[in-house]
Amino acid sequence: MNFYFDASKILDRLDAKQGSIKGLIATLPEKNRKRSAALIIETLKYKPVLLEVIASSGLMKQERKLTSQSLVLVLVHDLLLARGIQSGDGPIKQAILRHKTRLHGEFQKLKIKRGAASTSELAQTADERSAAIPRYVRVNTAMWTTPQAIEYLTSRGFTLTDSYTSGASDSKDFAKDAHIQDLLLFAPQTSFADEPAYQTGKLILQDKASCFPAAVLAPPASDYAVVIDATAAPGNKTSHLSALMKNKGKLYAFERDARRFKTLKTMLDKAQCTNAVPVHRDFLTVDPNDGQYSSVTHIGSGIVNRLDYLVESGTKEDEDVTADRLSKLAAFQLKMIKHAMKFPQVKKIVYSTCSIHATENEHVVRDALLSEEAQANQFSLAPRNEALGSWSRRGLESEMASKGKAFSSPYYHCLQLRLPNAEDAESVIRCSPGEDFTNGFFVSCFIREEGCGVETSKRKAEDDGNANPLKKKAKKKKVKKSLYLAKVA
Repeated sequence: MNFYFDASKILDRLDAKQGSIKGLIATLPEKNRKRSAALIIETLKYKPVLLEVIASSGLMKQERKLTSQSLVLVLVHDLLLARGIQSGDGPIKQAILRHKTRLHGEFQKLKIKRGAASTSELAQTADERSAAIPRYVRVNTAMWTTPQAIEYLTSRGFTLTDSYTSGASDSKDFAKDAHIQDLLLFAPQTSFADEPAYQTGKLILQDKASCFPAAVLAPPASDYAVVIDATAAPGNKTSHLSALMKNKGKLYAFERDARRFKTLKTMLDKAQCTNAVPVHRDFLTVDPNDGQYSSVTHIGSGIVNRLDYLVESGTKEDEDVTADRLSKLAAFQLKMIKHAMKFPQVKKIVYSTCSIHATENEHVVRDALLSEEAQANQFSLAPRNEALGSWSRRGLESEMASKGKAFSSPYYHCLQLRLPNAEDAESVIRCSPGEDFTNGFFVSCFIREEGCGVETSKRKAEDDGNANPLKKKAKKKKVKKSLYLAKVA
């Protein structure tokens, strides 16, 4: 019964808007996570139907011991839609079983009422565009090569083709991806759950768009490389970075949540990421000048993957909650970027989300570029050719412009300094489920330009006989502070 209690607690936390489906599932014990994830997702798919059946049967009114709606949901799901309740006899199970006939009867009535020819027609589903997204499989090059993987898959009955063809849900054909090295495409319904190469970490199931951050960050494969993954769990992105680094150098993988940290460690061990160092700590608490991390040159940050359609009701109240949640997420992610910019040797920072909302995407990038941290350390967006230039869908021009924001900066002597504008949309990446055969996604890349920033400002000040440009002694005539006003595109 503990298995059902764990699943019901996740449903309660989802109702309370305490996290995403994937994020909360990652907090479950590894032993039962796969089974729990399947139950949670399937229960959510049929939640409206199950709630109606439970209400019509009068189950919770007649059985006073049944006080948790979420627990009743998962138990009734297994009673009606699976192989029965998988637990030993107990008072809660018996309370459900006393109403078994009535529950089945109400379920059949509902199917007739809705004109459903099969049970699957009652499920909530993502739109057809999302359902057409291929099954993406990344070859873990820390354990073997892509040619070896292709040879193995061919021996298992799959056929390599020149390009992926959508619509063949049960096809055994697969293809190489056109943008991401070592990524393979299979039909959407292809299952790898029982595949030995997947179970041992040689093949990793990872959506194409979520492979973009590591590809854009492109960390060096050097014994002296020092890289940070600021939001590492569950570990797919980290394992991809490790593979690109060829297991060389140091890759610090931060995760502040205890359960997600366990998941991260399990994933990295399974993928044989020998250069990865899991760190159970909030990245924001790290001192950029700490000797252990001060030589970091590449930092990845961002949140990935959602199954929001299963928990969003579409009501006005839900829209308000979503807007509030987006604003809080955006503020947190901006804080992460600004903190990353403080590391003295960092050259490249990649920020990514699995969101399609400009609040979390272009607006965060725009505000990061306007920040004191970006100005002091002279960060700008990488040009398109350094941010997966072959990918055609770029950012939203109307959302990238600075919208009339004003700010002051002591770095007015930096001629390269400029404000975010519509043209910067070309530097960022967007993915659309409807047209790109991926989940919704966003990627941006900040790079540090040489010749300006704090250190150069100090040197310039010293040349002028002042130790610190920010504490310049006032002259007889007041010098106006440099003010930059963004123009609306």
